[in-house]
Amino acid sequence: IGQAFPYMPIANPGWMFPEYSFGIRDQRMQEMVDEVRAMGADWVVVLSHNGLDVDKQMASRVSGIDVILSGHTHDALPEPVQVGQTFIIASGSNGKFVSRVDLDVRDGRMMGLRHKLIPIFSDVITPDAAITRLIDEQRAPYEADLTKVNGQADGLLYRRGNFNGSWDDLICQALIEEREADISMSPGVRWGPSILPGQDITRDDIWNVTSMTYPNAYRTEMTGEFIHVIMEDVADNLFNVDPYYQHGGDM
Repeated sequence: IGQAFPYMPIANPGWMFPEYSFGIRDQRMQEMVDEVRAMGADWVVVLSHNGLDVDKQMASRVSGIDVILSGHTHDALPEPVQVGQTFIIASGSNGKFVSRVDLDVRDGRMMGLRHKLIPIFSDVITPDAAITRLIDEQRAPYEADLTKVNGQADGLLYRRGNFNGSWDDLICQALIEEREADISMSPGVRWGPSILPGQDITRDDIWNVTSMTYPNAYRTEMTGEFIHVIMEDVADNLFNVDPYYQHGGDM
């Protein structure tokens, strides 16, 4: 069963999907679980973009889900989280890990689960020749632009924390300098690969941390009161005691 990101209209412009609605719908999820069980499913796996905290709450409210493969918050869990009879597995982001999950299913019931979070060491894995060739063909017209070096990293560039990361610091400082602003804010989206100290920063690296469906940078005037409201709203979205009110919005 698939669970789309419930807060699409908050995270993205609504005009992009005028025919669709999104949300956390426990009753509908329960109906889906009951429906597939009635059709003879031995076990139920939910592929979810809710985020870990929301999935934990959903697992406490919806019965009959054996495994939730959890995404959105980019958590890499060394061990599954168990809520009732449901196991939640999260495997990070950016191809840093892959999870292997073995299920012991007998007589229509899941009797056991074995899980391993496997780190991916790209420099010791032989790339698939066909996929490598396809990627090279697609990149070829843009290779010179993508590999252009824009600078070097003084320290580790990463995006991970709820409040900021060094990539965000760099982006915000660039906005202040280029747009002549006093304050800059950036959505802390927590994806994109890290850059090691001393490593070249290419245009490809910059695209990796800035490309999104709403890429515009706006320069506007705000009162101190309005900035305060934004900060309070971001904090509430991140740390509300009810996970269903946690809309993300890291900044």
